[in-house]
Amino acid sequence: MGLKIGIVGAGGMARYHVAGFRAAGAEVVAFADPSAEARSRGAAGFGVDKTYAGLPEMLAAHRDLDAVSIITPNKFHAPLAIAALEAGKHVFCEKPPALNAAETAAMAAAASKAGKRLQFDFNNRARSESYALMEYVKAGEVGRVNSAQAIWARRAGIPGFGGWFTTKALSGGGPVIDLLHMLDLALYFMGFPDPAYVLASAFRDFISEKPFKGPWGIPDVIGGVTDVEAACHGFVSFAGGQVLYLRSSWAEMTERELVAMSFQGSKAGGLIERTFARDGLDDTSLDRCELYTVEHGRQVNRHIGIPVDESMGRLRSAENFVLSLEGKEAPLNTPDQALKLMRIVDAIYDSSSRGEPVRLSS
Repeated sequence: MGLKIGIVGAGGMARYHVAGFRAAGAEVVAFADPSAEARSRGAAGFGVDKTYAGLPEMLAAHRDLDAVSIITPNKFHAPLAIAALEAGKHVFCEKPPALNAAETAAMAAAASKAGKRLQFDFNNRARSESYALMEYVKAGEVGRVNSAQAIWARRAGIPGFGGWFTTKALSGGGPVIDLLHMLDLALYFMGFPDPAYVLASAFRDFISEKPFKGPWGIPDVIGGVTDVEAACHGFVSFAGGQVLYLRSSWAEMTERELVAMSFQGSKAGGLIERTFARDGLDDTSLDRCELYTVEHGRQVNRHIGIPVDESMGRLRSAENFVLSLEGKEAPLNTPDQALKLMRIVDAIYDSSSRGEPVRLSS
């Protein structure tokens, strides 16, 4: 019998979690969601009979659960994850890990105390491009990664107005925390060095303007709050001398949506990139994966052929969680890495607010 998993949150990302868990041989036995409509939709759409209003009810009814998957607004990641860990369950949590580094540290501590796995859905690490390019890094063909650029820039990508995405108390922030995937991916290829300084500026231009709303049909909430940034540019320096540039936006005067992570190493450089014919729609995407090096005294650009994956690794990320619990694969991320990532995110917001560089102690 495969692992038994319960899912908290029956929103759009559930389809990737369910498919990924099942591909690895796990059984999705229950959904929990405070919305009766969402519970019903999840049960019907995924063939899961057991649904509950919340995590406590699900845990009480299914004491044999091995793991809990969390797909909720960011505010609830930490309390739900900690409750599941304290109940003796492994946890797979959507990004971002939590609202901030302090909450992420509490989640990591709970996992350590319980002796249970805590993984996050940093799905871009699970993309075919990432697996392929990381092989060159592990083989020593890239050398030390000295610099990286992390970009997820949208021209029109605000996920509705007044909902939880645009309410800082629920989300933790705007595109910096929502689109932190490329920052995470850059840190991953850099080997997660210790950050030393962060300098960043966030902007609110266009954050309330309808032409900059994304194409996903997320409804506006009349009278709701929109108090997050529309765009941010930042720079991170590390204790060992490495550097990273960050650009993140929901609404910014750019040509079109660009999702890219590039790096420059002492032996070779690399690029993982996705562009879109229509902003935000994965089925209009074009992917590129390249390695830049020197061979026989000549500059060489290698195009790395990889399978097309519209899900951007979301299925493979969920599959890795199950396979790593079974000892068949190494986990794609750790709580310590998540904590380092969120410390940088906190410093980005802090630097922008203060208008000056922020120093991070090691």
